[in-house]
Amino acid sequence: MTQHSEGTPSAPESQEMTLIEHLLELRSRLLKMVLAVVVCFAAIYPFANELYLWLSEPLRALLPVGQTMIATDVTSPFFAPLKLALVVSVFAAIPIILYQLWRFVAPGLYRHEKRLAFPLLFSSVLLFYAGAAFAYYVVFPLVFGFFTAIGPEGIVELPDISSYLNFVLKMFFAFGVAFEIPIATVLLVLTGATTPDSLAAKRPYVVVACFVIGMLLTPPDIISQTLLAVPMWILFEIGILFSRLARREIHQDAPEEPTGE
Repeated sequence: MTQHSEGTPSAPESQEMTLIEHLLELRSRLLKMVLAVVVCFAAIYPFANELYLWLSEPLRALLPVGQTMIATDVTSPFFAPLKLALVVSVFAAIPIILYQLWRFVAPGLYRHEKRLAFPLLFSSVLLFYAGAAFAYYVVFPLVFGFFTAIGPEGIVELPDISSYLNFVLKMFFAFGVAFEIPIATVLLVLTGATTPDSLAAKRPYVVVACFVIGMLLTPPDIISQTLLAVPMWILFEIGILFSRLARREIHQDAPEEPTGE
């Protein structure tokens, strides 16, 4: 993205050229994002079946001996691993996608904004991955253990591979987004929408909201709801702490002129 050191152009032709340059820059960044996903998919797809077996392990380990998962649709054995490989490719390419977004917007940021924006982007990636890992290693064994234990006696459990995939992807997304609460809290404070003290004063309402969100985003059992609500509340407290630190950092720096890349 091109920066002009002599102020904004006055002629319409210059303004149109600037817009075209920005659109070309955006197209270049988007193409690189798509290419990153395609490259990741090409590397991951040959292992799609093994990846699905790993993903389904928390449930298959709890099934009775001799029972396994089934495919109720003729195309499920093909499309379920394909869909999983595509989603994992997007997850794997998230650092590159965010980096391209960063390169697009960075030239228009002040220096003190850059010092905060890059750590926020980096932290958001780590927090999303941490949420997905928390769901797989902590939540899934407890949730699936609960579901397999409360079934009526005499009912044979034969989970469908497509239904299972849709369920776990929803859980990954829910926990990944929930773990972004510290980033959202910091951004709300930095944009002036609220203050750390105001957020701290609303703590009781936030705790209730966490359990309501946990009820809406997870299966109807108290275990998974609590496993989502409690980390959300803890992350909210962490967000308040870091928003205070970020606000102090902003106040220590006087606004400067935007810099180039």
